Amino acid sequence: MSIFTGSGVALVTPFKNNSIDYTALKKLIQWHLDSGTDAIVCCGTTGEASTLSTSEKIEMVRFTVETAGGKVPVIAGAGTNNTSASVELAKEFSQAGADGLLVVTPYYNKATRTGLVRHYETIADATDLPVILYSVKSRTGLNIDADTVIELSHHPNIAGIKEASSDISQIAEIASYIAKCKESEEALTFDLYSGNDDQTIPVMSLGGIGCISTVANIIPAEYHLMTTRWLEGCHSDAVKMQLAMLPLIKALFREVNPIPVKAALNMMNKIQREYRMPLCEPSSETLYLVYNEMVRYGIKL
Repeated sequence: MSIFTGSGVALVTPFKNNSIDYTALKKLIQWHLDSGTDAIVCCGTTGEASTLSTSEKIEMVRFTVETAGGKVPVIAGAGTNNTSASVELAKEFSQAGADGLLVVTPYYNKATRTGLVRHYETIADATDLPVILYSVKSRTGLNIDADTVIELSHHPNIAGIKEASSDISQIAEIASYIAKCKESEEALTFDLYSGNDDQTIPVMSLGGIGCISTVANIIPAEYHLMTTRWLEGCHSDAVKMQLAMLPLIKALFREVNPIPVKAALNMMNKIQREYRMPLCEPSSETLYLVYNEMVRYGIKL
């Protein structure tokens, strides 16, 4: 069984006075539940996980699980550049009630192909939770190539990949392997998710079953509808929705994520516009562009 299909939101972490704003977080989670979001991913890149303490991460996962109340799966970001630290996070998140783990490639120290395989297998061996690989070379400096993905896909606890490499040929190779396994009825439970908002429908057209999205933070109902329409076979509708979103997506990535999307949520009166260093306030040009594209898209401010 897949962890989820459709629109998973890479949830921001709202701050107030440099602490997690749980009042705002509860309202965000409830809004996503009401809007049809299919999964909530917390403590990931968009959630500024790299500046959250371990205790903050555990409490945030626990709070998100309790607030979601089993209505949607909660996937916790357990990836670090320290395998043993990721193992400990995986165990803590399991106890906190998470339904799955998102594990980014080790950053800074990187790894050889053998080391990368061992890293993921060690984490997956240490938990009963399904693990989603996360490939985002632009941030970590380390890609998970198709051959490595294929090797890892046979681990019983590795359930899929969030593909944010932007390499459509690589994504197609992974998708082709998954499709061949299904055609041959080989026992493989491994799913493909888009990790780039501007490639959601292109990746789903290759066989992806959903996305883990930043932009879904501000248009959750639209993202749920777009992915649902594609899965239902209404492909032209989904394509039109994806194309209509592109200017908004471009604006929300004008500066490093999650700076613009948190500014957008602030414009919607959802959260404080607060970041943890080294992230900082967006430029006035970015704020102007984000505001204009939100208005153009039809978001009420």
